[in-house]
Amino acid sequence: MESEQLAKALQEVLDEKKGVDIELMDLREHSTFTDFFLVVTGTSSTHVSALAQEVDFFACKNKVQVLGSEGNRDSRWILVDLGDVIVHVFHADARELYSLDKLWSNDTKLLNKRREKEMLDLDANIDDNS
Repeated sequence: MESEQLAKALQEVLDEKKGVDIELMDLREHSTFTDFFLVVTGTSSTHVSALAQEVDFFACKNKVQVLGSEGNRDSRWILVDLGDVIVHVFHADARELYSLDKLWSNDTKLLNKRREKEMLDLDANIDDNS
Protein backbone atom coordinates (compact mmCIF):
# COMPACT_ATOMS: atom_id res chain seq x y z
CA MET A 1 0.00 0.00 0.00
CA GLU A 2 1.45 3.40 -0.96
CA SER A 3 2.03 5.92 1.81
CA GLU A 4 -0.66 8.37 0.68
CA GLN A 5 -3.21 5.58 0.29
CA LEU A 6 -2.30 4.25 3.75
CA ALA A 7 -2.55 7.70 5.33
CA LYS A 8 -5.97 8.40 3.82
CA ALA A 9 -7.28 4.95 4.77
CA LEU A 10 -6.13 5.47 8.36
CA GLN A 11 -7.72 8.91 8.35
CA GLU A 12 -11.04 7.28 7.45
CA VAL A 13 -10.62 4.63 10.16
CA LEU A 14 -9.95 7.28 12.80
CA ASP A 15 -12.93 9.30 11.62
CA GLU A 16 -15.19 6.23 11.83
CA LYS A 17 -13.98 5.70 15.40
CA LYS A 18 -14.94 9.28 16.29
CA GLY A 19 -11.44 10.73 16.38
CA VAL A 20 -11.56 14.51 16.79
CA ASP A 21 -9.79 17.21 14.76
CA ILE A 22 -8.03 14.78 12.42
CA GLU A 23 -5.21 16.40 10.48
CA LEU A 24 -3.21 14.74 7.72
CA MET A 25 0.12 16.47 7.10
CA ASP A 26 2.01 15.78 3.90
CA LEU A 27 5.71 15.94 4.80
CA ARG A 28 7.14 14.36 1.66
CA GLU A 29 8.95 17.53 0.62
CA HIS A 30 9.95 18.47 4.18
CA SER A 31 11.07 15.30 5.91
CA THR A 32 13.48 12.45 5.30
CA PHE A 33 12.06 10.17 7.99
CA THR A 34 8.39 9.89 6.99
CA ASP A 35 5.92 10.91 4.31
CA PHE A 36 2.89 11.74 6.45
CA PHE A 37 1.91 12.67 9.98
CA LEU A 38 -1.64 11.82 10.92
CA VAL A 39 -2.69 13.68 14.07
CA VAL A 40 -5.92 12.95 15.93
CA THR A 41 -7.42 13.77 19.32
CA GLY A 42 -9.25 11.31 21.55
CA THR A 43 -11.89 12.48 24.01
CA SER A 44 -10.56 10.47 26.96
CA SER A 45 -7.61 8.24 27.87
CA THR A 46 -9.73 5.23 26.96
CA HIS A 47 -10.60 6.75 23.60
CA VAL A 48 -6.93 7.60 22.91
CA SER A 49 -5.98 3.97 23.60
CA ALA A 50 -8.84 2.67 21.46
CA LEU A 51 -7.84 4.88 18.51
CA ALA A 52 -4.24 3.67 18.70
CA GLN A 53 -5.44 0.07 18.89
CA GLU A 54 -7.54 0.65 15.74
CA VAL A 55 -4.41 1.84 13.92
CA ASP A 56 -2.61 -1.34 15.03
CA PHE A 57 -5.57 -3.49 14.01
CA PHE A 58 -5.79 -1.83 10.59
CA ALA A 59 -2.05 -2.28 10.05
CA CYS A 60 -2.20 -5.96 10.98
CA LYS A 61 -5.26 -6.58 8.81
CA ASN A 62 -3.60 -4.91 5.82
CA LYS A 63 -0.14 -6.42 6.39
CA VAL A 64 1.49 -3.07 7.17
CA GLN A 65 4.42 -3.38 9.54
CA VAL A 66 4.25 -1.39 12.76
CA LEU A 67 7.83 -0.26 13.39
CA GLY A 68 7.10 0.96 16.88
CA SER A 69 4.58 2.35 19.30
CA GLU A 70 5.22 4.69 22.21
CA GLY A 71 3.18 6.19 25.02
CA ASN A 72 0.68 3.44 25.77
CA ARG A 73 0.96 3.68 29.57
CA ASP A 74 -0.65 7.02 30.32
CA SER A 75 -2.63 7.38 27.07
CA ARG A 76 -1.99 11.12 26.75
CA TRP A 77 -0.01 10.80 23.51
CA ILE A 78 0.44 7.56 21.62
CA LEU A 79 2.68 7.47 18.58
CA VAL A 80 2.31 4.61 16.11
CA ASP A 81 5.16 4.44 13.59
CA LEU A 82 4.25 2.77 10.31
CA GLY A 83 7.36 4.02 8.53
CA ASP A 84 5.97 6.23 5.78
CA VAL A 85 3.05 7.24 8.01
CA ILE A 86 3.37 8.20 11.67
CA VAL A 87 0.13 8.44 13.62
CA HIS A 88 -0.03 10.70 16.68
CA VAL A 89 -3.04 10.06 18.91
CA PHE A 90 -3.40 12.77 21.54
CA HIS A 91 -5.52 13.59 24.51
CA ALA A 92 -6.72 17.20 23.97
CA ASP A 93 -4.46 18.80 26.60
CA ALA A 94 -1.37 16.95 25.33
CA ARG A 95 -2.10 17.96 21.74
CA GLU A 96 -2.31 21.58 22.79
CA LEU A 97 0.88 21.31 24.86
CA TYR A 98 3.05 19.74 22.14
CA SER A 99 1.47 21.67 19.21
CA LEU A 100 2.66 19.39 16.40
CA ASP A 101 0.06 21.07 14.21
CA LYS A 102 1.90 24.38 14.60
CA LEU A 103 5.37 22.86 14.43
CA TRP A 104 4.63 21.33 11.03
CA SER A 105 2.23 24.02 9.81
CA ASN A 106 2.54 25.67 6.40
CA ASP A 107 3.96 28.79 8.07
CA THR A 108 6.67 26.73 9.74
CA LYS A 109 7.45 24.91 6.49
CA LEU A 110 7.81 28.27 4.74
CA LEU A 111 10.11 29.49 7.51
CA ASN A 112 12.25 26.37 7.15
CA LYS A 113 12.42 26.87 3.36
CA ARG A 114 13.52 30.47 3.91
CA ARG A 115 16.26 29.28 6.31
CA GLU A 116 17.41 26.65 3.80
CA LYS A 117 17.61 29.32 1.07
CA GLU A 118 19.58 31.63 3.37
CA MET A 119 22.02 28.80 4.15
CA LEU A 120 22.44 28.03 0.43
CA ASP A 121 23.02 31.71 -0.29
CA LEU A 122 25.57 31.85 2.53
CA ASP A 123 27.35 28.77 1.16
CA ALA A 124 27.41 30.33 -2.33
CA ASN A 125 28.91 33.54 -0.93
CA ILE A 126 31.60 31.60 0.90
CA ASP A 127 32.45 29.68 -2.29
CA ASP A 128 32.61 32.93 -4.29
CA ASN A 129 34.97 34.49 -1.76
CA SER A 130 37.31 31.49 -1.68
